[in-house]
Amino acid sequence: MIQLPRILCGILLTAIMSVLNAHAQTYPERPVVLINPYAAGGPADVLARKLASELRAELGQPVVVENRPGAAAAVGTAFVSNAKPDGYTLLMGTSAGHVVTPLLHKVAYDGIADFSFIGIVTRQSNMLVVNPALKVENLKELIAYARDHPKQLNFGSAGAGGATHLSGEQFMRKTGVELVHVPYSGAAPALTDLMGGQVQLAFLNLSASLQYVKNARLKALAYGADKRSPLLPDVPTMQEAGVPDAQVATWYSLAAPHGTPAPVIDKLNKALLTINRKSDYQAFLRSVDGEILSLTPAQTTEFVRQDQDVMAKLLRAIGNAK
Repeated sequence: MIQLPRILCGILLTAIMSVLNAHAQTYPERPVVLINPYAAGGPADVLARKLASELRAELGQPVVVENRPGAAAAVGTAFVSNAKPDGYTLLMGTSAGHVVTPLLHKVAYDGIADFSFIGIVTRQSNMLVVNPALKVENLKELIAYARDHPKQLNFGSAGAGGATHLSGEQFMRKTGVELVHVPYSGAAPALTDLMGGQVQLAFLNLSASLQYVKNARLKALAYGADKRSPLLPDVPTMQEAGVPDAQVATWYSLAAPHGTPAPVIDKLNKALLTINRKSDYQAFLRSVDGEILSLTPAQTTEFVRQDQDVMAKLLRAIGNAK
């Protein structure tokens, strides 16, 4: 009699695992929705749509991208946190939605605990770009102008609390200049206003601004990475231009609501790792200045936790932590 509960527990556990494995074997049986928490047309949207196409080929079902921008990625991120944990609603997660926005504001979700992380899609460095009308030729001239005109230059970002915002905050902290932050719902509207002159500079993913730098509608002054980008090899890094330790990179993850069955998460992770090994997909990531990080679900969760620690320290340093 004493052993009966243990036996029943074992039977029950075996039955549950059988059901989960069976679900993973047949998953997906219908289209999957991939939520992008940013506006259409920006770098996150480009990545999400390319990833959706690749996932469709691997999973055998349509993967539909749905844009839910707003509140520095919190709107779309919160939507997925409340979705049914069955693998049919996924999130193009971002450093803003998972880490920075929850550190800055009260949100209706926990950026880590409410999600099952599948993998890192890519990591992108930011480029400091200016409207050519500003008439500065390099970073040194920009800093001198900003010091002479405190709070007269506006810098745009893809959203408050994201890497494109924190890059500007870190830049101000390192140089002592005073800029005015103007947040947007994504990189695309920020670029529109930057080229229109409503803001004078921005710290945006190179992939978002590259075409406009090449056609001279924007001027690139510095690249926020340890090495120069092969896409713009003549543009110096922040450190080369005289501002060390000022870069804040953007990363994108693939995540599902917490409680999504582990076999489904593993199946999606294997699909992502397979995609990462495709030469045409690697070429695509190079074209958008994306770095490949092939991580397991556990490694991805730890990656996000470590970024949370780094961002919390940065936000405290600039006086913006909640």
